[in-house]
Amino acid sequence: MSSIQRLLPGARLSEAVVFNGMAFLAGQVPEDTSRDAEGQTAEVLSLIDNVLAQLGTDKTRILDATIFLADLADYDAMNRAWDAWVPAGHSPARATVEAKLANPAWKVEIKIVAAL
Repeated sequence: MSSIQRLLPGARLSEAVVFNGMAFLAGQVPEDTSRDAEGQTAEVLSLIDNVLAQLGTDKTRILDATIFLADLADYDAMNRAWDAWVPAGHSPARATVEAKLANPAWKVEIKIVAAL
C-alpha cells in the first residue's frame, strides 16, 4: 500500500499531500493583497513553484489546475501572468471559475495537481 505524505500539515489543511506519485497542492493565495489581479496571480504562481520544488517536481509536471477568480472581469489579467508562466508545450488541463474567496482582498486562488 502506498503511503501518504503531507507537506506542512496543519490543523485545517496541509500545504500539499503526496500519494502514489501525485502531488495535490492546497489552494495557493497571494500574500500581497495590494497588487492587481495580474500581480496577485504572478505571486501565487511563484508560491506554486516553491511548493513544487519542495516536493521535487516543477510546473512542467502539472496535470491539472483550478483557478478561482473573485471577479471574472480579471480573467484577462490573470491570463497574462499565467501565459508568461506556463512553459510552451506544458499546458495542463485547466478550469477557471468565479468564486467568493475566503478573504475579500484576494483576487485569485489556484489549486494544482502535479506528477512527481
